[in-house]
Amino acid sequence: MGSKELQLALAAIGHSFYSRNWVLGTSGNFSAVVSAEPLRLVITPSGAHKGQLSGDEFLEIDGDAAVVRGSGKPSAETLLHLEIVRARGAGAVLHTHSVWSTILSDLHANAGGLEVEGFEMLKGLDGITTHAHREWVPILENDQDMTRLAAVVRSTLTKVPGAHAFLLRRHGLYTWGRTLAEAERHVEILEFLLEATGRMKEHSHGPRHDS
Repeated sequence: MGSKELQLALAAIGHSFYSRNWVLGTSGNFSAVVSAEPLRLVITPSGAHKGQLSGDEFLEIDGDAAVVRGSGKPSAETLLHLEIVRARGAGAVLHTHSVWSTILSDLHANAGGLEVEGFEMLKGLDGITTHAHREWVPILENDQDMTRLAAVVRSTLTKVPGAHAFLLRRHGLYTWGRTLAEAERHVEILEFLLEATGRMKEHSHGPRHDS
Protein backbone atom coordinates (compact mmCIF):
# COMPACT_ATOMS: atom_id res chain seq x y z
CA MET A 1 0.00 0.00 0.00
CA GLY A 2 1.02 3.57 -0.59
CA SER A 3 1.04 6.22 2.11
CA LYS A 4 -2.48 7.49 1.36
CA GLU A 5 -3.93 3.96 1.22
CA LEU A 6 -2.33 3.14 4.57
CA GLN A 7 -3.73 6.29 6.13
CA LEU A 8 -7.25 5.50 4.95
CA ALA A 9 -6.93 1.90 6.13
CA LEU A 10 -5.69 3.05 9.55
CA ALA A 11 -8.56 5.52 9.78
CA ALA A 12 -11.04 2.70 9.07
CA ILE A 13 -9.38 0.60 11.78
CA GLY A 14 -9.75 3.52 14.17
CA HIS A 15 -13.50 3.68 13.53
CA SER A 16 -13.81 -0.09 13.99
CA PHE A 17 -11.81 -0.18 17.22
CA TYR A 18 -13.64 2.84 18.62
CA SER A 19 -16.99 1.13 18.01
CA ARG A 20 -15.73 -1.83 20.07
CA ASN A 21 -14.66 0.40 22.99
CA TRP A 22 -10.97 -0.36 22.47
CA VAL A 23 -9.81 3.25 21.83
CA LEU A 24 -12.22 5.58 23.61
CA GLY A 25 -11.59 9.31 23.85
CA THR A 26 -8.22 10.07 22.30
CA SER A 27 -6.60 6.88 23.56
CA GLY A 28 -4.52 4.51 21.45
CA ASN A 29 -2.20 5.10 18.53
CA PHE A 30 -1.56 3.42 15.19
CA SER A 31 1.30 3.33 12.71
CA ALA A 32 2.26 1.61 9.46
CA VAL A 33 5.54 1.39 7.57
CA VAL A 34 5.60 3.29 4.28
CA SER A 35 9.26 2.62 3.51
CA ALA A 36 11.82 0.34 5.15
CA GLU A 37 14.88 2.04 3.66
CA PRO A 38 14.96 4.82 4.57
CA LEU A 39 12.55 4.05 7.42
CA ARG A 40 9.32 6.01 7.14
CA LEU A 41 6.12 5.50 9.13
CA VAL A 42 2.70 7.08 8.97
CA ILE A 43 1.42 7.55 12.52
CA THR A 44 -1.53 9.07 14.33
CA PRO A 45 -0.93 12.56 15.71
CA SER A 46 -1.11 13.25 19.41
CA GLY A 47 -4.65 13.82 20.70
CA ALA A 48 -6.51 12.41 17.68
CA HIS A 49 -9.93 10.86 18.30
CA LYS A 50 -9.65 7.43 16.70
CA GLY A 51 -13.37 7.20 16.00
CA GLN A 52 -13.24 10.39 13.92
CA LEU A 53 -10.14 9.85 11.78
CA SER A 54 -10.45 10.84 8.12
CA GLY A 55 -6.96 9.78 7.04
CA ASP A 56 -5.70 13.32 6.54
CA GLU A 57 -4.47 13.73 10.11
CA PHE A 58 -1.64 11.23 9.86
CA LEU A 59 1.96 12.34 10.02
CA GLU A 60 4.92 10.75 8.31
CA ILE A 61 8.01 10.30 10.47
CA ASP A 62 11.54 9.06 9.93
CA GLY A 63 13.60 6.62 11.98
CA ASP A 64 14.51 9.37 14.45
CA ALA A 65 10.82 10.19 15.10
CA ALA A 66 11.12 13.50 13.23
CA VAL A 67 8.10 14.62 11.20
CA VAL A 68 8.91 14.65 7.50
CA ARG A 69 5.38 15.21 6.19
CA GLY A 70 2.29 16.75 7.72
CA SER A 71 1.85 19.24 10.52
CA GLY A 72 1.35 18.53 14.17
CA LYS A 73 2.94 16.43 16.87
CA PRO A 74 3.20 12.64 16.49
CA SER A 75 1.91 10.35 19.21
CA ALA A 76 3.80 10.61 22.48
CA GLU A 77 4.58 6.92 22.13
CA THR A 78 6.23 7.18 18.71
CA LEU A 79 9.52 5.83 20.06
CA LEU A 80 7.76 2.61 21.11
CA HIS A 81 6.44 2.12 17.57
CA LEU A 82 9.93 2.55 16.15
CA GLU A 83 11.39 0.02 18.61
CA ILE A 84 8.74 -2.56 17.69
CA VAL A 85 9.21 -2.04 13.95
CA ARG A 86 12.95 -2.53 14.28
CA ALA A 87 12.80 -5.47 16.69
CA ARG A 88 10.07 -7.41 14.91
CA GLY A 89 10.36 -6.25 11.30
CA ALA A 90 6.76 -5.11 11.69
CA GLY A 91 4.82 -3.45 8.93
CA ALA A 92 2.27 -1.98 11.34
CA VAL A 93 1.88 -1.36 15.09
CA LEU A 94 -1.49 -0.94 16.81
CA HIS A 95 -2.07 0.17 20.40
CA THR A 96 -5.44 -0.10 22.16
CA HIS A 97 -6.79 0.88 25.59
CA SER A 98 -9.54 -1.65 26.24
CA VAL A 99 -11.07 -2.23 29.66
CA TRP A 100 -9.85 -5.83 29.87
CA SER A 101 -6.28 -5.10 28.79
CA THR A 102 -6.14 -2.36 31.42
CA ILE A 103 -7.54 -4.54 34.22
CA LEU A 104 -5.45 -7.63 33.47
CA SER A 105 -2.27 -5.59 33.01
CA ASP A 106 -2.66 -4.49 36.62
CA LEU A 107 -3.83 -7.79 38.12
CA HIS A 108 -0.88 -9.71 36.63
CA ALA A 109 1.79 -7.01 36.82
CA ASN A 110 3.59 -8.60 39.76
CA ALA A 111 4.05 -11.78 37.70
CA GLY A 112 5.66 -9.77 34.92
CA GLY A 113 3.17 -11.02 32.37
CA LEU A 114 0.03 -12.96 31.57
CA GLU A 115 -0.07 -16.55 30.32
CA VAL A 116 -2.84 -17.49 27.89
CA GLU A 117 -3.24 -21.15 26.93
CA GLY A 118 -5.77 -23.57 25.50
CA PHE A 119 -7.96 -21.22 23.47
CA GLU A 120 -8.77 -22.01 19.84
CA MET A 121 -8.43 -18.30 19.05
CA LEU A 122 -4.70 -18.50 19.72
CA LYS A 123 -4.41 -19.97 16.22
CA GLY A 124 -5.18 -16.51 14.87
CA LEU A 125 -1.72 -15.35 15.95
CA ASP A 126 1.03 -15.52 13.36
CA GLY A 127 2.80 -18.88 13.35
CA ILE A 128 0.53 -20.56 15.92
CA THR A 129 -1.08 -23.79 14.71
CA THR A 130 -2.60 -25.32 17.84
CA HIS A 131 -4.92 -24.28 20.66
CA ALA A 132 -2.44 -25.94 23.04
CA HIS A 133 -0.01 -23.06 22.49
CA ARG A 134 1.02 -21.12 25.60
CA GLU A 135 1.28 -17.39 24.85
CA TRP A 136 3.21 -15.22 27.27
CA VAL A 137 2.19 -11.56 27.16
CA PRO A 138 4.81 -9.47 29.02
CA ILE A 139 3.56 -6.64 31.24
CA LEU A 140 5.72 -3.53 31.46
CA GLU A 141 5.40 -0.75 33.99
CA ASN A 142 3.96 2.39 32.45
CA ASP A 143 6.34 5.33 32.22
CA GLN A 144 5.95 8.89 30.97
CA ASP A 145 9.64 8.98 30.04
CA MET A 146 9.38 7.55 26.53
CA THR A 147 13.12 7.19 25.98
CA ARG A 148 13.37 5.05 29.10
CA LEU A 149 10.23 3.07 28.25
CA ALA A 150 11.47 2.48 24.69
CA ALA A 151 14.62 0.92 26.14
CA VAL A 152 12.47 -1.41 28.28
CA VAL A 153 10.43 -2.35 25.21
CA ARG A 154 13.61 -3.12 23.28
CA SER A 155 14.93 -5.30 26.11
CA THR A 156 11.60 -7.13 26.52
CA LEU A 157 11.25 -7.94 22.83
CA THR A 158 14.79 -9.33 22.85
CA LYS A 159 14.15 -11.47 25.94
CA VAL A 160 10.77 -12.80 24.72
CA PRO A 161 11.28 -13.36 20.98
CA GLY A 162 8.06 -15.35 20.62
CA ALA A 163 5.78 -12.68 22.05
CA HIS A 164 3.10 -11.31 19.74
CA ALA A 165 2.24 -8.43 22.07
CA PHE A 166 2.92 -6.75 25.39
CA LEU A 167 0.82 -4.84 27.91
CA LEU A 168 1.63 -1.57 29.64
CA ARG A 169 0.36 -1.61 33.22
CA ARG A 170 -3.01 0.14 33.65
CA HIS A 171 -2.54 1.42 30.12
CA GLY A 172 -3.24 -1.03 27.33
CA LEU A 173 -2.15 -3.45 24.62
CA TYR A 174 0.57 -3.16 21.98
CA THR A 175 0.68 -5.61 19.10
CA TRP A 176 1.98 -5.64 15.54
CA GLY A 177 2.10 -7.57 12.30
CA ARG A 178 4.12 -7.96 9.13
CA THR A 179 1.20 -6.25 7.37
CA LEU A 180 -1.52 -3.92 8.57
CA ALA A 181 -4.11 -6.67 8.07
CA GLU A 182 -2.10 -9.03 10.26
CA ALA A 183 -1.72 -6.39 12.98
CA GLU A 184 -5.48 -5.74 12.90
CA ARG A 185 -6.16 -9.47 13.21
CA HIS A 186 -3.78 -9.69 16.16
CA VAL A 187 -5.65 -6.94 17.99
CA GLU A 188 -8.95 -8.74 17.44
CA ILE A 189 -7.53 -12.09 18.58
CA LEU A 190 -5.73 -10.68 21.61
CA GLU A 191 -8.62 -8.50 22.75
CA PHE A 192 -10.87 -11.58 22.57
CA LEU A 193 -8.35 -13.63 24.57
CA LEU A 194 -7.93 -10.92 27.18
CA GLU A 195 -11.66 -10.51 27.65
CA ALA A 196 -12.22 -14.28 27.80
CA THR A 197 -9.42 -14.65 30.34
CA GLY A 198 -10.73 -11.77 32.42
CA ARG A 199 -14.32 -13.00 32.42
CA MET A 200 -13.23 -16.53 33.37
CA LYS A 201 -11.21 -15.22 36.30
CA GLU A 202 -14.09 -12.98 37.32
CA HIS A 203 -16.48 -15.96 37.23
CA SER A 204 -14.15 -18.28 39.11
CA HIS A 205 -13.70 -15.76 41.91
CA GLY A 206 -17.29 -14.53 42.00
CA PRO A 207 -19.73 -15.11 44.84
CA ARG A 208 -21.01 -18.65 45.30
CA HIS A 209 -24.69 -19.31 45.78
CA ASP A 210 -24.77 -22.81 47.21
CA SER A 211 -28.19 -24.23 47.95
